Amino acid sequence: MGLSFEEVLKRAEANRAEMFRFLRELVAIPSESCQEEKVVLRVKKEMEKVGFDRVEIDPMGNILGFIGQGGHLVALDAHMDTVAVGDPDLWEFDPYAGFEDEEVIGGRGSSDQKGGLASMVYAGKLIKDLGIKDDFTLVMTGTVQEEDCDGLSWQYIIEEDRIRPQFVVSTEPTSCGIARGQRGRMEIRLSTKGISCHGSAQEQGENAVLRMTPILQELEDLNSRLQDDPFLGRGTLTVSEIFSRSPSRSAVPDGCTLSIDRRLTAGESREFALEQIRSLQSVKEAKAEVSLYDYARPSYTGLVYPAKAWFPSWTVAEEHPVCRTLVDAYKHLFQQDPVVDRWTFSSSGVSIAGRYNIPCLGFGPGHEDQAHAPNEKTWKKELIRAAAMYSVMPLVFVKCYAKDMQVPGQSRE
Repeated sequence: MGLSFEEVLKRAEANRAEMFRFLRELVAIPSESCQEEKVVLRVKKEMEKVGFDRVEIDPMGNILGFIGQGGHLVALDAHMDTVAVGDPDLWEFDPYAGFEDEEVIGGRGSSDQKGGLASMVYAGKLIKDLGIKDDFTLVMTGTVQEEDCDGLSWQYIIEEDRIRPQFVVSTEPTSCGIARGQRGRMEIRLSTKGISCHGSAQEQGENAVLRMTPILQELEDLNSRLQDDPFLGRGTLTVSEIFSRSPSRSAVPDGCTLSIDRRLTAGESREFALEQIRSLQSVKEAKAEVSLYDYARPSYTGLVYPAKAWFPSWTVAEEHPVCRTLVDAYKHLFQQDPVVDRWTFSSSGVSIAGRYNIPCLGFGPGHEDQAHAPNEKTWKKELIRAAAMYSVMPLVFVKCYAKDMQVPGQSRE
């Protein structure tokens, strides 16, 4: 292949201080969904510093860094937004000042997923320093609003930026294993209506909250009957919120709404999951309305890109050329077999693979159980490994597996 994998690991190790500093600076910038602008500008500065060939920020606010000019377009993705801190009393250190010792770096977003972002950018430095090039163009995307609406940024990149890679590797945390699928999800709204009246004469009205009671019981029963998949696991249904509307605290409520977090396993479509709920006897008797939530928050640039809160499941076969690419790259670098599994949580793969059928795999530093948790941290050893992996992945693909892909990649449509 003409590439020394041992030299790649040595160079990745040599970049550790710069990469760790960059991650600490990313963690120090609060960047909840729709508030990512300062992180975007910081990433742009670092991409330019390490030698990316071209860096762009699209109208939604995603940053796109390009390396190479070959015919095979491949992508690495990292979302730049984080969830909020939550209860500050649960943190043992300042979530934005962060924490560092010999083994870990802590802070909000360190695993989910600014660690992957830092490794990705420094993979670009490795590619430039080592002169790794062939018939590929690598685009590294720092994306926005993922925590709010999984994959929305990739809907924009594909539909509006007109960029459609041959495959995408997400840098979401996998403990440096390979994730080749995930369950999908939906955010469902279920509402009942009543007739308000004074609480002292409740028999004159119809209580929307009480109409919800048998529905809650049937939803719990439905959850126990949802179908399973040997790889992705079982579909689930969780009542995550409940709201009521009443003229006052001394009145019968005339409206009640549930939010349902529905996890979709293989073979469960959007309409299938909605119809399961609509067909419940209690839902029909209450004449309840069942629908998907809409997402229409403006990005930090002010752009609104509306979408339904539906995120389909997806799987990439183990024998797929892209999965074989990552497995082979891992073996060459680390002289052992990788763990190949799935994600429990959701990622932008719901759009990349689930909506657009573009092969997507996950490989990232950090652990799933750190995502959204207090005292979040990531591991330095994994940051270095991920940077090395990302730097060799395009070359392994072009040299060994690009010929096996049925659909050619496109740099721009």
